[in-house]
Amino acid sequence: MTTPNALTIGGARGVVELKQFFRERDSVVFTFTFPAVLLMMLGSVFDDAGAAGVSGGQVLTASFAAAGIVSTSFVNLGSALAVERDDGTLKRLRSLPMPPVSFFLGKIVLVVVASFAELVLLLAIGVLMFDVALPSDPAAWLTMAWLFALGITSCSLLGIAASSLSRSARSAGAVTTLPYTVLLFISGVYVPLQTVPDWMADVGAVFPVRWLAQGFRAALLPERMAAYEPAGHWELGKAAVILALWCIGGLVLCLTTFRWRSRLTR
Repeated sequence: MTTPNALTIGGARGVVELKQFFRERDSVVFTFTFPAVLLMMLGSVFDDAGAAGVSGGQVLTASFAAAGIVSTSFVNLGSALAVERDDGTLKRLRSLPMPPVSFFLGKIVLVVVASFAELVLLLAIGVLMFDVALPSDPAAWLTMAWLFALGITSCSLLGIAASSLSRSARSAGAVTTLPYTVLLFISGVYVPLQTVPDWMADVGAVFPVRWLAQGFRAALLPERMAAYEPAGHWELGKAAVILALWCIGGLVLCLTTFRWRSRLTR
């Protein structure tokens, strides 16, 4: 009889995570509707305030593609792990003969599926409501693919690390939602980067949200829109480097900070 390896166990754990996630209807609705509703509202308000023949709704669609990925990885994963630590779920899972890597692989499966579904939903809203034209160039789809991969990896690792900052399940939402909301403002998602004070933009440039949003704008908007970015071009190479560095940094933070038990557990 063949003993299941860590990858096989991780896949099975991913199925369990998906079933548990979709059974919690309130969580599912909030996860998918929060970025979508914001996009519909802001896109409708600023749809006429476009530049270079591109509407505000189209620009917001590209930026919110990044916001959706960060929401389903950093915010939801960080909050969920904090809750599972507080109610003892992580402690019980750690006592099982399951490799820790399999547990995290299961979480990754959940994040990938949820993030992809969120991205499809946001692009559908952009196409139907704001006349967003999906790319016809394979290079643009390739750009979105590596942005998606680096985005969910870096933000998931940061979410895992951030989950250890919560003292209890009650504070889990604030620990992840507050920095997420702030970063959306200073990273060019809610408002153009040109309207953000320089020091705020400099802070935002340190984190993944800025580069994910700018990368998706590069993939989904006409080339002429690059002139409205701070550097006057898309900076895709820089985006890839910064996101990759956050993948490495996030892994280091996870290895040094992640806890299976609550701080309140004696």
